[in-house]
Amino acid sequence: MSVLADDPQGRSLGLELPSGVLVDAPGRRRWGKASEPLLWVSDEAVGVGALAAHRSPALAAAGLQAVLFQDRRGLERWWQEREFRPERMSDPDDHHVEPVLREFWSAVVPDPEEGAEGEELIAPFGRDWPGLAEGGPQAPDDPDAVACGLADELIASGALPSPRLALVPAGRGADVPTVMGWGGPANHENDTALISTVLRSWEDRFGARVVALGFDELHVSVAAPPRTTAHALPVAAEHFAFSPDNIWQGSGSIRAYADEAVTGSNHWGFWWD
Repeated sequence: MSVLADDPQGRSLGLELPSGVLVDAPGRRRWGKASEPLLWVSDEAVGVGALAAHRSPALAAAGLQAVLFQDRRGLERWWQEREFRPERMSDPDDHHVEPVLREFWSAVVPDPEEGAEGEELIAPFGRDWPGLAEGGPQAPDDPDAVACGLADELIASGALPSPRLALVPAGRGADVPTVMGWGGPANHENDTALISTVLRSWEDRFGARVVALGFDELHVSVAAPPRTTAHALPVAAEHFAFSPDNIWQGSGSIRAYADEAVTGSNHWGFWWD
């Protein structure tokens, strides 16, 4: 991020950034040295086309990922409130997706005492972890183009009414939440590296890309989504393990969620209450 301290418009990276601010990493300043910049965020909201304009090969070569940040009512500009805790996160390289999702599943699957209602929520699966879903079609759309298209749709529709452009130093988009030390899923999982582990796998299997983050929400584009209910059901099970509120306080069952939010959908949205 230090390149933007001397080049605030990113011209050396082939960019023409709007006015913005570097957000320092948390922690005390030591021995008179300034804190290390953690990320960059635009001062004002950006519009349609902003993500596409700032996702470039030069930016990727510099190890920076462009995403959108979204305000939440009562928590406007939450990224300025020192919410980030990167020092608390482990390394995604130290984890594997199957054990991570299996553990998530075991923590959220209904207890047997819930009877038929709990069984219906997770049907057609039982209490045992059903395993990873197969990947999407072998010839997906261009993942980055899909990501930029989704960003424009979310902005134009008002789903992201005041997004800021953000640049985060990460080798891949899936690692953005961990590098930031983002605490959005804290009520479900405190170590965001586990979230990134799952996102990495979705990048590989479904052409997924992180598009936008809010205080406790995440928007992901999908270039190769499941096309049939049979394929979507195990993906919906992964989503339930990853973000149970999507079903607990949303669709109400894995079956309904697979039909409503997974089959053929280029947008996977997650939130944690």
